[in-house]
Amino acid sequence: MTVLILTSEQDVTADMVVVHLHASGVPVVRFDPADLTGGVSLSGEYVHGAFRGHLWAGGRLVGMDGLRSVWVRRPGVPASRVAEPSAWLTEESAQALYGMLRGTQARWMNHPDAARRARHKPWQLRLAQRCGLPVPATLITTFPQAAREFAERFPDLVVKPVSGAHPQEPPRAVPTSRVAPDTDFSAVAFGPTLLQRRVVKQADIRLTAVGERMLAARKATSPDADPDEVDVRFASAATPWLPVEVPPRVAAGVRAYLRGAELAYGAFDFAEDSDGTWWFLECNQSGQFGFVEVETGQPIARTIAEWLSTPAPVPAAGERAPCGGGASSMLS
Repeated sequence: MTVLILTSEQDVTADMVVVHLHASGVPVVRFDPADLTGGVSLSGEYVHGAFRGHLWAGGRLVGMDGLRSVWVRRPGVPASRVAEPSAWLTEESAQALYGMLRGTQARWMNHPDAARRARHKPWQLRLAQRCGLPVPATLITTFPQAAREFAERFPDLVVKPVSGAHPQEPPRAVPTSRVAPDTDFSAVAFGPTLLQRRVVKQADIRLTAVGERMLAARKATSPDADPDEVDVRFASAATPWLPVEVPPRVAAGVRAYLRGAELAYGAFDFAEDSDGTWWFLECNQSGQFGFVEVETGQPIARTIAEWLSTPAPVPAAGERAPCGGGASSMLS
């Protein structure tokens, strides 16, 4: 049974997992959907109530019924590297590829439907609240007056993008920034703005969840750190990432979050305050983990490889698999 990895050619984080899969003797096929219909080909046949599908990539032909798992890591836009790309060809290619893969019994990390929903920051915050994870007071608004009133209630605020990275090429990360006390918020009317109470943190936490396994790392805030450096991605690297145990209540909340989001993988960011409370900031359903593994030595890549190479659970006697091959059995 083969593991299929959908990601860009330059994805060195995926390379870390492939090394472990190869060492375990697990067959791997890796390609970028952007290479349809150039270096990648597909075919699916629906005859007499049966489906037979095949993928060709990297000189290998694999049957879709022989896929053990599909890792949707960081794939490109389907058919975007052809000689004459078009929105029509992209839609046709996406429908063909992901539509066929949805019809297999492969496990997903993560299922495209679940991953698309999980990207929405407002949805994340609500789900985290329902799962018992502490969430800083947050406002998303296009009403300047609402922003002003929120700032009166919570004078120490940060502003961050609702969607994440700016969609330029290559994508540009937009840092979380502190809001100046004299901000009048008039510009809020021109686009949704996310304001959040600043957590005076003593550390940043990155928790990588793979199925039921959690590997957390902690980066202590330096005592002389600039209070305006609120985004750990852009802060000075004065302290290293170190392994840390996950508090039981946080672990329970994360497991509930993964079940609610139907995710097999999630990179959770928390801010730890002076009381030791872990405040939920976000969950990236395809977040990077290489930098954490390099600094901490935590076996994240190996854990992902083990999940991908484990067969999906066999339904119990009398239990039927869901029609259409949905996003079931993601956390097993």
